[in-house]
Amino acid sequence: MGKDIENFGVVIRRIWHRNEWFYSVVDVVGVLADSGNPRQYWSNLKKRIKDEGFNEAMTQLEPLRLKSTDGKLRETDCASRETVLRLIQSIPSPKAEPFKLWLAKVGNERYSELEYPELALKRVRDNYRRKGYSDEWIEQRVRADMVRNELTDEWKFRGAQGTQFAILTDLINDGTFEMTVQVHKNYKALPERANLRDHMSPIELALISLGEATAVTLHRDRDSMGFNALKQDTEEAGQAAGEARKTIEKKLGRPAVSRENYLRQPENPERRQLSFFDEDEGK
Repeated sequence: MGKDIENFGVVIRRIWHRNEWFYSVVDVVGVLADSGNPRQYWSNLKKRIKDEGFNEAMTQLEPLRLKSTDGKLRETDCASRETVLRLIQSIPSPKAEPFKLWLAKVGNERYSELEYPELALKRVRDNYRRKGYSDEWIEQRVRADMVRNELTDEWKFRGAQGTQFAILTDLINDGTFEMTVQVHKNYKALPERANLRDHMSPIELALISLGEATAVTLHRDRDSMGFNALKQDTEEAGQAAGEARKTIEKKLGRPAVSRENYLRQPENPERRQLSFFDEDEGK
């Protein structure tokens, strides 16, 4: 989950990683150092920290992919709140104390969401609303995500591992739409890292949810364990959703799968950006 925060007059990028927020160090430096070239300042600071023998903080940095000003994802030095607090000590700045308070605030917001899931749902709805999605579409998307989460929990419990999640996901999508996830994205002319479900129509969301809910039911009814059993259930669930799609298409007189994506076809004039990457890399 990634997020951009406007604070202290600049954007501070952050991403939810390993159960805590990680912050772009260059952005933090840009706030505290008031430097015209934060990247160069950070490069010099890294060398100074190393020369002074304080390497522990440096080992805690992680290169994570964040969205750059050109819209592309690039590896960026990121640090947890604890590591950022250590780095702050190396940057003389009158903004240090307010920045520490801000770190505490955003951390507490996330932990509150973990304790009270309804806060997370509100955040999701608010972010989609800001991007111009209709309330009807948002509710459909939220319900679809809840079904998806329930299914992945079942897969974990029943022994799916690693790339098996992607294989099972493809089976349901292919059975439902006669398209793998990648083909479906290509059909909609989406960028590689776009979230397919953020560009599905309400009918597409309903159909994929039907397939996934059917898979959950089959897994539980059969007490399926292990990849092969899950694969069989998933194929059958996709086929069932595919039959429903064909019935709907006969009634509509047109394909249920739309080429439209919300990059090119906004629901209202206020839509500016439609990738959900900035908030949540949904499933």
